[in-house]
Amino acid sequence: MTDFLGAALSFPTVLFSFLLVVVVGYWLLVLTGVLDLGDDLDVDGVPGTVLAGLGLGGVPSAVIFSLLVAVAWFVSLAGTALLDGLGFGSGTRIVVSIGVLLAAAACAWLVTRLVAVPLSRLFPAESDATRHAFVGRLCVVRTGTVTADFGQAEVTAADGSSAVVQIRQPGEEKMPAGSSALIYDYDTEGEFFWVMPAGPTFDPLRHSAT
Repeated sequence: MTDFLGAALSFPTVLFSFLLVVVVGYWLLVLTGVLDLGDDLDVDGVPGTVLAGLGLGGVPSAVIFSLLVAVAWFVSLAGTALLDGLGFGSGTRIVVSIGVLLAAAACAWLVTRLVAVPLSRLFPAESDATRHAFVGRLCVVRTGTVTADFGQAEVTAADGSSAVVQIRQPGEEKMPAGSSALIYDYDTEGEFFWVMPAGPTFDPLRHSAT
């Protein structure tokens, strides 16, 4: 355990260790509903432009960043553990460690690019016309609450496929996870759907709560 912590907190692994803590914390917040992953691919934003230039487009930036950090941390940790066993001097150790850092970054890019290709099929880019087709449909809330600036739901398209979308409501109606909501408009600029609570006919959970 001591050797593991020593390797994880040694250069260059320590750089990725702190990033890995951030990544794990982010996904814990997503799983608990405090944050939402979002279905936007950041195609037009700076993160999306950079990722597309690296051949990592088509997948949400959070997923790509998480993969990059995880792979880089693992490769760097393995390289650091190997260096500890070779017993290099301090000067040589620094030079070789920089090489490990570059190798970890290169491996992270290569592995993430290979994984991003099949993953991109799970995140198909949707046009505004496709998104407007969801207007008028019912969705199931997937976050603990829905507010004017937070919320996520699952909606089923006419062809039977489902998608997780961003939703918002202008009021303060209670819409817990699992309840049904009616999509009545799409905000093109914000890339989210406006929703309202579904009536008791479509939402037994809400009806029983009342």
